Amino acid sequence: MLTLLRVARVYTPQPSEATDILFADGRIAYVGPELSVPTDWPVAVYERPDCWAVPGFIDQHVHVTGGGGEGGPVTRCPEITARQIAERGIATVVGLLGTDGISRSPADVLAKVRGLRAEGVDAYMYTGNYRVPPPTLTGSVQRDLAWVPEILGVGEIALSDHRSSQPTFDELARLVADARVGGMLAGKRGICHFHMGDGSRGLELLRRLLSETEIPAEQVIPTHVNRIAHLIEDAADYAKTFQASVDVTAFDGDPGDGLTGFDGVRRLLERGVPAAQITLSSDCQGSLPEFDAQGRLTKLSVASNGPLLSDWQTLVRERILDLADALPLLGANVARVLGLHTRKGQLVEGFDADVTLLDEALNPCMTFSQGREVWSHYA
Repeated sequence: MLTLLRVARVYTPQPSEATDILFADGRIAYVGPELSVPTDWPVAVYERPDCWAVPGFIDQHVHVTGGGGEGGPVTRCPEITARQIAERGIATVVGLLGTDGISRSPADVLAKVRGLRAEGVDAYMYTGNYRVPPPTLTGSVQRDLAWVPEILGVGEIALSDHRSSQPTFDELARLVADARVGGMLAGKRGICHFHMGDGSRGLELLRRLLSETEIPAEQVIPTHVNRIAHLIEDAADYAKTFQASVDVTAFDGDPGDGLTGFDGVRRLLERGVPAAQITLSSDCQGSLPEFDAQGRLTKLSVASNGPLLSDWQTLVRERILDLADALPLLGANVARVLGLHTRKGQLVEGFDADVTLLDEALNPCMTFSQGREVWSHYA
């Protein structure tokens, strides 16, 4: 079965004159105006003249099996569902572990990733968790990357955080080097996705890594850089110094001493960081712990991906970025960081048929992942 979308406008992410998109075998076969289809072709036609088609959103930081656990087993967060993902316009996710690598494992994440794929959402994962050396599926980061197609890199590795394993510089450099070589052997980017805490050292270890080794900046992705005010300033300087990408988290709830996803992106742009070096992610199903001065857990709630959509919408509505420049924060920029840029992040022929339909208020109406309708506002 072929699928034909007819919409008011197509953003590739650049605005185009196209109004029609044809899917075939999970890929985009045509993007353009008024496609004429023979009447005897097996085509499912969606007429959505009230919607805009944009590249399906990519969320590179999702606790697909649930995060948490810092207050014992009762504080483990629940798994995410395909509907929770797709109703935000998200067509692709990357799953990961956080603090808990004991009661949850990379095998659990892989099983969930494959389950989400079966439900229609395209899904990948990082091996490892906060700890160095990281837990793996095969006993080796390089083998995980080489032999498991769904694994794109290692993460989230905790730095500048009291929950970190406090790796030395040499341990960290060796881990990133292993991820790089494993990625090369697998034809992947092999990135290391770093959880940044609110510690005073900030991005110090990552600065050393890029200054003292031959590791390229594209290998190293710090996230949660808007966690606290001093960290966002550090991240802005880091991004400009190394022409590196940084990931802003759309935090759920009161950001406290940090910044919302909207304010984090705005601050980076104000500091001169190009929009092409900024991505947004949700930390969805992760725990939102609060600790006292002694590091004791006092409160914990579960993050959602609602702020990812709303913070992104606010960037456009407040004219911080126009739509074409804002879309890559959840699309082409993320695809490039993950090494999926030859397949995702653009609505062009040959790419995955990952398409989100938005109304004029920028609210998702339908989500397609690899040509499959995963969620619809109209259902």
